Amino acid sequence: MIKETDGTNDYWEGLENLTAFSFFLKPIHNIEPYRAITVVDVYRYVTGHYAKKQTLTLRSIESSKEAKQYKATHFDYCTFSGIFKKRNEREIITHSGLMCLDFDHVTDPEALKQTLINHEYFDTELMFTSPSGDGVKWIISVNLKNWEHSRYFKSVANCIQATGLPPVDSSGSDVARSCFLPYDPQAYINPKYEEYVQENIFTPRMGYCPF
Repeated sequence: MIKETDGTNDYWEGLENLTAFSFFLKPIHNIEPYRAITVVDVYRYVTGHYAKKQTLTLRSIESSKEAKQYKATHFDYCTFSGIFKKRNEREIITHSGLMCLDFDHVTDPEALKQTLINHEYFDTELMFTSPSGDGVKWIISVNLKNWEHSRYFKSVANCIQATGLPPVDSSGSDVARSCFLPYDPQAYINPKYEEYVQENIFTPRMGYCPF
């Protein structure tokens, strides 16, 4: 079950219009969600200090094998596309209306971010640099209209490729795909969330996490 923090009813006041998805505590083999969160929560998390130490450590590891193992054990993560009983496509409770598109090994992440923000067809909800430092996580809003997540994802990926952008990691076709949450003080969030970002709606728990 999704665990709620103390004073949960107060926490969700004013956030009824924000879509929610599952948040999981590290390591990656933990498939039981800790609670439901929103893009505002993730923005507060990645721009805060919560994952700074492990992000810097990961980027200093030269061995790709060691880096992969470190990432799997030291980063909290979320499933942007839905709320789950467990992290498994068969255990989804509801789709969030969000989709995470992952661009790996990008030559110029900052230039790509600006291109994505101004994309003609998709609205950016949230965007941040990947834990490795050479990738981009792009969260967009979608309306599945009774389509399966995987089918819709492939259509989006084809559209992106057709506009000359780098290829999207195909793993995003899995509705239960996990997304590690790094430290990125320059993360972008859609301006429509400005009032939520500015308002201090979080009660930090012993300095570990803002929700």
